[in-house]
Amino acid sequence: MKVDVILGLQWGDEGKGKIVDVLTPNYDIVARFQGGPNAGHTLEFEGQKYILKSIPSGIFQEGIMNIIGNGVVIDPALFKQEVDKLEETGHILTDRLYISKKAHLILPTHRLLDAASETAMGEEKIGTTGRGIGPTYTDKISRHGLRVGDLFHNFQEKYQKVVERHKKILSRYNIQYDLEALEKEWFEGVEKIKQYKVIDSEFFINKHISSGGSVLAEGAQGSLLDIDFGSYPFVTSSNTICAGACTGLGIAPQQIGDVFGIFKAYCTRVGSGPFPTELFDNDGQKLRDNGNEYGSVTGRPRRCGWIDLVALRYTIMLNGVNKLVMMKSDVLDSFDTIKVCVSYTVDGVETEDFPFDISETIIPNYIEIPGWKTDMTAIRSENEFPEEFNNYIAFLEEELEVPISIVSVGPDRAQTIIR
Repeated sequence: MKVDVILGLQWGDEGKGKIVDVLTPNYDIVARFQGGPNAGHTLEFEGQKYILKSIPSGIFQEGIMNIIGNGVVIDPALFKQEVDKLEETGHILTDRLYISKKAHLILPTHRLLDAASETAMGEEKIGTTGRGIGPTYTDKISRHGLRVGDLFHNFQEKYQKVVERHKKILSRYNIQYDLEALEKEWFEGVEKIKQYKVIDSEFFINKHISSGGSVLAEGAQGSLLDIDFGSYPFVTSSNTICAGACTGLGIAPQQIGDVFGIFKAYCTRVGSGPFPTELFDNDGQKLRDNGNEYGSVTGRPRRCGWIDLVALRYTIMLNGVNKLVMMKSDVLDSFDTIKVCVSYTVDGVETEDFPFDISETIIPNYIEIPGWKTDMTAIRSENEFPEEFNNYIAFLEEELEVPISIVSVGPDRAQTIIR
């Protein structure tokens, strides 16, 4: 069978975790292919709310294997915190969670380097979560990184070599830090990782595919944060697009099946960087409040704006999306009129192409669509959709040329309508 991929089409926070959870019963394996604990996936069901950072979002479904792939970076200390919290609620993961030997480790000094670098950049800072993601991927590319598999092969010597290198870099920033305190929690996390199945994930996944098994690849962040194709330099440190599933899990391109592209019925962004449709008025605050737009990991308020079809067409193209998933439709329930950005004006010229530089000089061009003024949160069937909402869906499908296969009308697992 093919590997289906689920990923975000905007600047992250689209609601991928919920949809992975909903779709998981259709698969044997859920495999996370990139990112780190800077990605918070929120799931709600049976009156409980869970936030996952490194663990795949299929973890709550019994009988499903969940793999942290080689493209993911893992902080053992945060991994232990996450696992302990889940175990406290009765979810024991040792029988269903697998970790790739080739996944890179976030060291305590990576977090120190991240914070020091951001501070030194001042007003030009990228707006990272400060969790060491960037420095870890930097070490990976420069061939200085440590991987999960190294934990079982002369690890202390390898660890000290990397830490000494990091200390030399940190000395340039002239900052104070307590590495010993950070290391205590970190090494406790290392022992926690060792309790799980550490595997050659590329062989594990490909053998499963060859035997007819089904796999769902889970992405983190969003396509507009991709290191190559996002709003550089205000991006993450990994490939968040569909191609990242191949390198982040070790699967061939021809193994990719359906690509589910997730987007909000409006748009949000966290941290620094350009955002053409951002709102600074009451509508923007209303979107933030209605959608509870505050980071599940960082707690930072998200910047909010109207949906941007220029950006969506771009990310649909990059990912080869053939099924769209629209999230948080209910957040727009009380709006009389909804605006949709259909093109940009750049230097006086109208375009539908996503430009190299999406700076402040871009003017978004909107059309207005009547709102549905209906509480969507209680709707459980497409037949119950108000006419105005059906019109909104039809307009988006015509503009994006891809069907909207799933609609979310609330945070709970049950508030998901498959069309």
